[in-house]
Amino acid sequence: MPYGYPGFPGGHQGAGAPGSQGYPGYPGYPGYQGQGPPGYGWAAMPMTPANGMGVTSLVLGIVAAAGFCLWPLAIVLGILAIIFGGIGRGRAKRGEATNPGQALAGIICGIAGIVLGVALMVVLVVMPDDAFEEDGASNDDSYSTTLVVDF
Repeated sequence: MPYGYPGFPGGHQGAGAPGSQGYPGYPGYPGYQGQGPPGYGWAAMPMTPANGMGVTSLVLGIVAAAGFCLWPLAIVLGILAIIFGGIGRGRAKRGEATNPGQALAGIICGIAGIVLGVALMVVLVVMPDDAFEEDGASNDDSYSTTLVVDF
């Protein structure tokens, strides 16, 4: 048995040699039929999944939920996570992506980031400063600095 690659379908004579039929997959050879061998070529290659939107949604959602202390940024990133997650879920439904779970997790984390950011905004901005004092006492000293002498 000889070593190396197998020969052309017409035998070991080579394409275009006397008595050969040529290789049907390449133009310029005798017997070219206008198509490549079955199972080869770009038409049979499956498309790679477009998972970028789902991954982006998950990353933005995690950053929004974990970084809610920066509440303006958390709200913006949460909104972006919901938008990208919706696009990613749509791509997964059409079969263009393979990660609908990541997109859904990004939507959930984005919602959590928005809720936490809004809650922190309410605590810091909307609530009055008096709400943090314990006795309702003000910050000024009520002690008099005058000296009173009773005789």
